[in-house]
Amino acid sequence: MISFRWKYIALPLVFLLLSIGLAIYFFPRLPDEIAYHFKDGLPDRWLSRGVATAWLLVPQFLLTGLGAAIVTGIIRLGKHLQPTANKRAETMLLLIGNMVALPQLVLAFAMLAIFSYNSYGIYLMPLWLFALIVMGLGGIILGAFFFLAIRQILARK
Repeated sequence: MISFRWKYIALPLVFLLLSIGLAIYFFPRLPDEIAYHFKDGLPDRWLSRGVATAWLLVPQFLLTGLGAAIVTGIIRLGKHLQPTANKRAETMLLLIGNMVALPQLVLAFAMLAIFSYNSYGIYLMPLWLFALIVMGLGGIILGAFFFLAIRQILARK
């Protein structure tokens, strides 16, 4: 029987804690009004620092909770079905529970980019470019997992 383990949502927790740490570090260094949207590297939309910080932290909490809820739901559903306490089920829970870390990584970068620009005047890179890089790497990693899974299935035949 499989039970909940923190490792199933380790990456979402890491990005949540990283985001909280960024907020704690940067909040006192931010001006009252901060730029949150950029066009051609220049700010064109502004929010108060409290609202911007909340808008950047709330999704991190929600995504971490979503990862925990999905893993918990799968484990509870698995208790009503045939027992599957094997290595493959554990690997799938690790993959599924930590999957929400990809959008969390993009959100953490957005927070860092907004805060670094408003605190120190440093523009890191466009968010769309960072998101594209993360999605590309995530696709490669998922492709490798699926390739290994298919190879294991074919090896058993």
